[in-house]
This record gives sequence, C-alpha cells and structure tokens, in this order.
Amino acid sequence: MTPLSFTEITKRLDGWRFPGGIDGVVGIATGGVVPAALVAQKLGVGLKIMALNYRDEANTPRFTEPRLLSQVPELGNWRRILLVDDVYVSGKSWHAARAALPADVDVLPFVFKGKVEFALIRDVEGCVQWPWKVEQGLGTRD
Repeated sequence: MTPLSFTEITKRLDGWRFPGGIDGVVGIATGGVVPAALVAQKLGVGLKIMALNYRDEANTPRFTEPRLLSQVPELGNWRRILLVDDVYVSGKSWHAARAALPADVDVLPFVFKGKVEFALIRDVEGCVQWPWKVEQGLGTRD
C-alpha cells in the first residue's frame, strides 16, 4: 500500500486543469466525500453527496451491482457538474451514480486514482493509503 499525504494530493490538484463552467460537485460516498470536498473547495463551487455501496473495506465487490443508499441530491440550477469518487476500478459505482442523476445534466467524471484520463493519480500502482483514512495501528499523515 502506497501512502499519500495531503501535501502531495493538493499539489497534484493545483496542477490539474479542470474543465470550465462547472456549477457544482457531487461526491460519491463514502470514499468520494473528501476528494469531492477538496475539488469543490478548489473550484469554489457547491458540494452535494450521494451514497452508493459496491465494495467492502478490502476493495472486494459485496454486491453484483452498486446500491444507492441515499436519495439523489437535488441539483437545482446546476447544469454541468463533476461527479467525484476516490478510485475508479471497474467504473461500476461511477456509472451507477451517473445513471441516478438527471439525464439533462452534463456530468463529467473525476476520480483521485485510476487508470483513466480523468484520474488525478495514474502513476501509483496498487492500493493507496489516503491521509484521511486511518488504518488500525497507523497514525494520520500530513
């Protein structure tokens, strides 16, 4: 497992070129809450959360398809959003969240880690230790 610090993540965010015209950020809970909050703060836009569950703590699928655990957030006048999650492995959670959002909203993907062009971190192999997730026996990171 590769540890990443807040400092490294925020430096990467500072260098990322986000698309223009983003009205808001929707984070996929639970893993995407902190990434979505960081992105919303960086862009100076609102944040809404929707909860889905697909994988367990060991990153193993626990269901055949992701399950929506919350209501879909009301987007109001948001017409172009970033849909943010922590990782993109199979894409099932992201696509399930997208399918639950209104079809007439322009939904752009952004994840912190994955082997896709819209991932902040593509150069780290295997699992990462996010600084906001404290593993048993480990302390927090900067």
